[in-house]
Amino acid sequence: MNNVSICMAVHNGEKYLHQQLDSILPQLNKRDELIVSDDFSTDNSLAIIRSYHDNRIKILPPNKYNHPAKNFEYALNYCNQEIIFLADQDDVWHKNKLTVMKEELTICDLAVCDCRIVDENLLQVHPSFFDLNHSRAGLLTNFIKSSFMGCCMAFRRDVLAHAFPFPQNAQMHDQWIGLVAERYYKVHFIPIVLVDHRRHSHNYSSTSAKSNFSFYDKISMRFHLAKNLLLKQ
Repeated sequence: MNNVSICMAVHNGEKYLHQQLDSILPQLNKRDELIVSDDFSTDNSLAIIRSYHDNRIKILPPNKYNHPAKNFEYALNYCNQEIIFLADQDDVWHKNKLTVMKEELTICDLAVCDCRIVDENLLQVHPSFFDLNHSRAGLLTNFIKSSFMGCCMAFRRDVLAHAFPFPQNAQMHDQWIGLVAERYYKVHFIPIVLVDHRRHSHNYSSTSAKSNFSFYDKISMRFHLAKNLLLKQ
């Protein structure tokens, strides 16, 4: 089975990092890697990560982005393995996440699992993001309303190579990668909850709560997405 690179974008994540790292690291084999890109955290995030003394963790030189899409793009450039996962700093992965998704990627190029929406204390808010969002595969469907959440995605290196470089005005890296995969590759949605996804006051993404983007922003974002998809070869 192919080894994996996990990309984690970090910014002032000290509150939840231990729980997330403790859910990920036991699932990795010796050749897997966890790539960490820190967006100039001012808390103890880096100290927490370094405290694990795990040579599978690779902390990149920090850059200032103020945007998770740019932070993830930076980290993704340093992935060395065939299978790539995206990880938020504040979630908790279920213990079978890597096993289930790696198996799914033997028959597709990008896989999306379901997640449980929880609060800061991991108390359930909603049992299924798929049900909440009416998630399903399809290029047009996910162009109109994206079902691609980075914390639930894994994909093959070919997909990433095709998605690079990210459009300069891309607001959502996960939607862009997902749409590229929908257009050129095989995408599967796995109806199994494999992540507890925290929703709290510091989330960048609204996760099906009311969007922070204005109507004009949404139209502009979709225009640029369509333009870049049409130009992508």
